[in-house]
Amino acid sequence: MNKHDLITELADKTDITQAKAMEVLDAMTAIISTAISNGDDVRIVGFGTFTVIHRIATEGRNPRTGAVMKIPAKNMPKFKAGSALTEAVNKSGKK
Repeated sequence: MNKHDLITELADKTDITQAKAMEVLDAMTAIISTAISNGDDVRIVGFGTFTVIHRIATEGRNPRTGAVMKIPAKNMPKFKAGSALTEAVNKSGKK
């Protein structure tokens, strides 16, 4: 499912236009992005939690040349699925 499919499904399920559904989806993603960028967690009960984790700087190797390269520290978004979402995925019966 891509963004367009999600917008279409959202519009159908909520009986709103696709334009309004796109506004809602864009607003939701912007709100979540802003919140986790500011260090807040976003918890949607039954769905999951969006957080930010900090990855420390490390050294890696270029697989082609074997040269050592520095991988800088950075913040990474993280999503942890809630129990209801996990149960729904496991009930679908697909592998």
